[in-house]
Amino acid sequence: MNAAPTRQKAQYQSGHRIQRMDAMSGRKEPVSMKAIICVIAAAWFSACATVSPRDAMQADVDQAAAIIERFEAIPEKGIPPAVMRAARGVAILTVTRAGFIGSARGGTGVVVARTDKGWSAPSAIGTGGLGVGFQAGVDITEFVIVLNTPAAVDAFAKQGNVTLGGNLSVAAGPVGRAAEASVALQAAVYTYSRSQGLFAGISLEGTGIGTRDDANAAYYGRPVMAGEILSGRVQPPAGTRNLLAVLSKYSARQN
Repeated sequence: MNAAPTRQKAQYQSGHRIQRMDAMSGRKEPVSMKAIICVIAAAWFSACATVSPRDAMQADVDQAAAIIERFEAIPEKGIPPAVMRAARGVAILTVTRAGFIGSARGGTGVVVARTDKGWSAPSAIGTGGLGVGFQAGVDITEFVIVLNTPAAVDAFAKQGNVTLGGNLSVAAGPVGRAAEASVALQAAVYTYSRSQGLFAGISLEGTGIGTRDDANAAYYGRPVMAGEILSGRVQPPAGTRNLLAVLSKYSARQN
């Protein structure tokens, strides 16, 4: 398998427990994040060994800007402008899944929030998981998660681990210009995805997304809480200008 992009250096390492869905029974079982890291580390280690946590975070920021641009490149299939205008926050993730008999997935990204002065600086996030059942192939999926309510933003700001569909209602977001006139709030979180590979698109229902405190500390030069970043109390570094400009562009668009 080809080495994954360097942005996946800082995989989610907070030690929180997440859930695994048993493909046969539908039963959820707690899985230690440490076990997940052991499964996926070998696949990504060679690409990550020489990348600093700060550089990895910058790669996530740059990738987030590129993902938003790709989602908006085809308006007929993109996020409706009304959704972006009303968004209270946006989380952007790149998730890789690989497997044969079972599967492992992991990914990193950033979350930003709308403040009185515009978009906040980005806070580092990550996800990981294990699957069972025959699932052969490799898949890289880009996710844009639109946070529609203050409570959705607060979940990312105040909690170490957010479960989509658990403590936050989640729905597939409306798509394209045709949905613009009929957009109505259906869930605290809308999800959008773009995928290439042998898997079908990954559902985020039940997915745990956690704050990567180590990546935030490396990027901002000091320990900093997600709540400080998302409230706008942390000055955005120069490396975030492109991401914030892209978000400002699309969240102000009328059609």
